[in-house]
Amino acid sequence: MPSLAVIGAGLMGSGIAQVAAVGGYDVAIHDVGEEQLGRALGEIEKSLRRLEKKDRLTSQQVTEALGRIGTTTDLESAAGQADVVVEAVFEKLEIKQEVFRRLDRVCKPEAVLATNTSALPITQIAAVTDRPEQVVGTHFFSPVPMMRLCEVVRGVKTSDETLARARSFAEDLGKTCVVVNRDIAGFVTTRLIVALSVEAVKLLESGVATAEDIDTACRLGFGHAMGPLETMDLTGIDVFVNASRNIFADTVDPKFYPPELSVRKASAGDLGRKSGKGWYDHS
Repeated sequence: MPSLAVIGAGLMGSGIAQVAAVGGYDVAIHDVGEEQLGRALGEIEKSLRRLEKKDRLTSQQVTEALGRIGTTTDLESAAGQADVVVEAVFEKLEIKQEVFRRLDRVCKPEAVLATNTSALPITQIAAVTDRPEQVVGTHFFSPVPMMRLCEVVRGVKTSDETLARARSFAEDLGKTCVVVNRDIAGFVTTRLIVALSVEAVKLLESGVATAEDIDTACRLGFGHAMGPLETMDLTGIDVFVNASRNIFADTVDPKFYPPELSVRKASAGDLGRKSGKGWYDHS
């Protein structure tokens, strides 16, 4: 089984590391500090133990998965010999580009360099490397251990081989893949959920309905597992605001522009579950 490096130990990075370890990959998680890495390992173990209690994993599988995960603050140590590298850092183009500049210097020539971005163009991320043909989007969904979908996104220069290897990697993790052949901001799923979420926030801020009723309407009317406001609280209202701004910047389409209420929420630090309060109270 190939080896994996995950760059970024947040919610998405730790989730990707977890499912890869369960799938048999040797995983190295990289972040800038030991605190972040320790927190990620703790969350991974808690998640695995929950799956064990639900009889979805055996105790031996949990122990083996945890034994396949290592952590480091040294990027070369994490990614230098990895077959697949998945970047899962903050959703800002300049930050991701800097990570890929460094990966380009330290990764072995044949490595697949994947980004878990949900909205930023793959081509712009790949452009800072000398190997854009080996850069691809692998957009996993949160929470990664539970969500079955992965969007595999082709940049302008992504090779067929890289796309195939990225798809194979995601399928090794038990995911069903959809291939996005045109590198547009937001791809397929983020464009759809951002458009729905923008309208949900507008309905809320104009007093048409409560957050609870808007989400209930989407769950029961459309069969969605979660309503758009609940989803924002799960992933982060700041993540929604950044994604909508990125898509708007690429399209100049007003339906993607973040409503004022969501921007105020993000600025105030009411980000959802990770801060304890968002559209709902999670304290």
